[in-house]
Amino acid sequence: MSQPFQRAAQRSFISKYINKETLKYIFTTHFWGPVSNFGIPIAALYDLQKDPTLISGSMTTALLVYSAVFMRYALAVKPKNYLLFACHVINETAQLGQAYRFLNFNYLSSPEEQEEIRTKYAAVVPK
Repeated sequence: MSQPFQRAAQRSFISKYINKETLKYIFTTHFWGPVSNFGIPIAALYDLQKDPTLISGSMTTALLVYSAVFMRYALAVKPKNYLLFACHVINETAQLGQAYRFLNFNYLSSPEEQEEIRTKYAAVVPK
């Protein structure tokens, strides 16, 4: 790439994405609230690989309701907060996965299957 073309491309990128409006947005709670909230869905996605005996049905239910409420809230505020909406869509999806695992382990599996799962995860967890 030639130097003038490269400089022009950099200026175009900077003027398009790094401007006063973007910087103003980055310093608002409209941005930092969802960013800090992303820890919940990241943890939920990570927990999808853990032992299903550790899943709390009541906590999973609470997080499902919480994310559903805040998905609605994210679209009700002006301006709409799509970052918050995305955060709660991811969390809702992960919590639905956890709820499925909880119900499957506690109510849909036979005692033999439950014992097999317990021994599988007991072998994985270091003592």
